[in-house]
Parts: sequence; structure tokens; C-alpha cells
Amino acid sequence: MTESRYADAGVDIDAKAAALERAKKAIRSTFTPGVLGDVGGFGGLFQPDFSGYREPVLVASTDGVGTKLKVAFETGRHDTCGADLVNHCVNDILVQGARPLFFLDYVATGRLEPEVLGRVIDGIARGCRENGTALLGGETAEMPGFYAPGEYDLAGTIVGLVEREKILDGSRIAGGDVALGLASAGLHTNGYSLARKVLFEELGLSPGDRLPGEAISVADALLAPHLSYLGALEPLLGEGLVHGMAHITGGGFFDNIPRVLPEGLDVVLKAGAWPVPAVFEVIAREGRVSFEEMHRVFNMGIGMVVFVAASDLPRAAQLWTASRRRWFAIGNVRPGGRGRVVLERPPS
Repeated sequence: MTESRYADAGVDIDAKAAALERAKKAIRSTFTPGVLGDVGGFGGLFQPDFSGYREPVLVASTDGVGTKLKVAFETGRHDTCGADLVNHCVNDILVQGARPLFFLDYVATGRLEPEVLGRVIDGIARGCRENGTALLGGETAEMPGFYAPGEYDLAGTIVGLVEREKILDGSRIAGGDVALGLASAGLHTNGYSLARKVLFEELGLSPGDRLPGEAISVADALLAPHLSYLGALEPLLGEGLVHGMAHITGGGFFDNIPRVLPEGLDVVLKAGAWPVPAVFEVIAREGRVSFEEMHRVFNMGIGMVVFVAASDLPRAAQLWTASRRRWFAIGNVRPGGRGRVVLERPPS
């Protein structure tokens, strides 16, 4: 057999085919009734079920994992970031009231390592299964010389469905509403460039070292999963309790909450009304990062902010307590504002 010049140039078609063949079982495990066809087509086919909808609206979003992947590279833990990616995308469309239908992934690397690719896809498939969404297709790109050895990039696109009259655009948020926060597991998928600079470059820590003053390793703190809030919010959405939501990602509280605020309103958040995970305390202290910047870069322990009427707070609390969700009353909506977030410091 003639030696492959393409493989000699750095692209091994056979290795890619073998890796995807091994991933088929994981991909098929995500298939929902709407999926038509099988793995490997040029395009994924999906037949949505619009029964029960009067005016169905599709909602789509694309995102990535960012430099959290650097921690995965350094630790060799490649089975977590795929689920993080799916959960991040699910939360982004959930903010508008949409439930996910299907997901598409994009994995790009300099040289394909079948075992690594398999673990990445397993993570993506796990995230899809847990959110009831189909992994409908994707792209695996091998680009020699474009990425450093052992590195890859990861991105995804999600498509969901919402009834038009139930779209959440923030217009229902009103003065007197209560801001509720659903707890995060850690950094989720944002702020890693600053976290890595402080922990690895300035403090000289390695992923296996203990987080200063804590019992967990730096790697465990940084690779804590990006949580999906679909399960937590479906009961509230089903009862029409939610006036608006903000997924706390890049930009923290200051940039994300104003995206859903109507004119003439401010949100007053009371720092100290929720527990802040230790990793944020370490970054702030050791990196000399200001209080304001920490709340602009990181989620600080709150992954989703949910606005409900004050009169509906007891019912929301009942639903979340019954499902053992970690949540906190973190502030309120104040009329007469300019669409800002006012962060009140805890008493010193």
C-alpha cells in the first residue's frame, strides 16, 4: 500500500475515521424521537414535535469552553469540558424560556489523538443525555501546525424551542421583583485566563497542588462542572413564575443582568447573601483583584439569576426546596434606575 502523503503532512484520515467509529455508540445514546437518520451524514436531520405549540419559535446559540481547556490539557482530564459546553449552551437558551432540541459540536486540533477525542465526545454525549437533547452532528477538524501539540478547541451550537407567547425577554421584570440566585459549582466556563494567571503564573501552583487554605486540589477547583439549570427551572417555567433570567457568564453580574432589564429599573444585589466558593476568595486575595472586578469577571458562586414577583417567592422556594436545589434570595429590582446593577458590599 502506498504511504499516505496526507498522513505524512499531519492529517491521518484513518485515525479520524476510527475515532468517530468508536464514538458512534455515545452519539446514538443521545438520540431523541425527533432524530432522523444515523451518524455520519453530511447534515443532521431532526423533525421537531410542534404538537401542543400554537406559535413555536426556534432559539439558537453558539459558545465555547474558553481557556478552561488549558486545565484539561495540563491534567489529562478530557471527559469534563464536553459536558460543560453543552450545559453552558443549554443555559443560554433557557434564559429565553427555550428547551433544547439538538446540539452540534466542533472539535479542532493539530494532530488527532483518537483516545482524547473519544473522551471529549463522551463528555459531550453525557451532557446531551442529561439535558434530553440530541447530539445531531458536528465537525472534527485536524489542522497540523495550527494548534500546539496536545491541544484542541471545542465549540458547540444548540437549537431549542419555545412558545412565542412564553418567550422570556425581560419585559415582565418589574420594580419590587425579587432576584434569586441558583448556586454555581465554581468558575463554570468563564474567567479562566485570570484564574490561571493568578494560580499558575503568580503563585506557581501546579494542578495537583492544594488550593491555598483548602482541602481540594487546584485542578478539582478549576474543573468543577458548569451546571445546567434546566431541571431546576422547568417547574418554575411550567407555572409561569419566571419574569426573566440572566446566565452569569463572561461579564459577571454587571454585564449580564442589564441584558434583560427593561428601561427605568436597577437591580440591587446584596453581596454576602450567598456563600462564595473558596476558589474565588483565593483568586481575589492572592491576585489582589478588586471586589468590583471579581464580580465582573466571575460568577462568584451564582450561575443563574432568576427574577420572580415577591408574591411568588414562597412558591418558588417550595419548588426548589422539594428538589433540593441550592438557591439564595440575593436582591431585588428597584424602579427609577438606569438599567444598572448596584452591588452592595457586606458589612465589614
